[in-house]
Amino acid sequence: MASVASTYARAFADVVFHVHLDASRAVGELREIASLLAESEDLRRVWQNPAVPAEQKRQLLDAIVQREGIDRQVRNLVAVLIDHRRVQFLSRIIEHLEKELDARLGFAEAQISSARELGEAEKRVLESQIEKTTGKKVRARYGLDASLLGGAIVRVGSTIYDGSVKGQLEKIREAISS
Repeated sequence: MASVASTYARAFADVVFHVHLDASRAVGELREIASLLAESEDLRRVWQNPAVPAEQKRQLLDAIVQREGIDRQVRNLVAVLIDHRRVQFLSRIIEHLEKELDARLGFAEAQISSARELGEAEKRVLESQIEKTTGKKVRARYGLDASLLGGAIVRVGSTIYDGSVKGQLEKIREAISS
């Protein structure tokens, strides 16, 4: 299932770059449709029902697209998903698309956990250091973890940078025991 989502996401990322779409707008429009789909059981029933003619499904999609002012390429992706009975994967496709676009645009997503709430200046310094280390622009998400005692842990992809007091104490313990 992940391969289905990533396949569609990569293909749509190709479209975004080929047609020079605004990537954040396209993702936002896909999220709008996903939100409508999540909120409306009737819409899900129609789009996922093989007994409903494809033309009728696309007419409903076109009405939504016209009302919301959605780009033609976004509409076409959703139409393909409907036609191939893959619309239930839309949320996962959006997740994969965001990661694919970030990778192509040179962004890295950083998950930063700290023992206390960081101030804006601290966040800017930390993000700047991460950008220098990774060589990529950073989109940071912050969380709190009181067990860290102090400092922060940064996760960029599968790489973890542990600058926490807890992590330093653990390294000292390991050094002493060996």
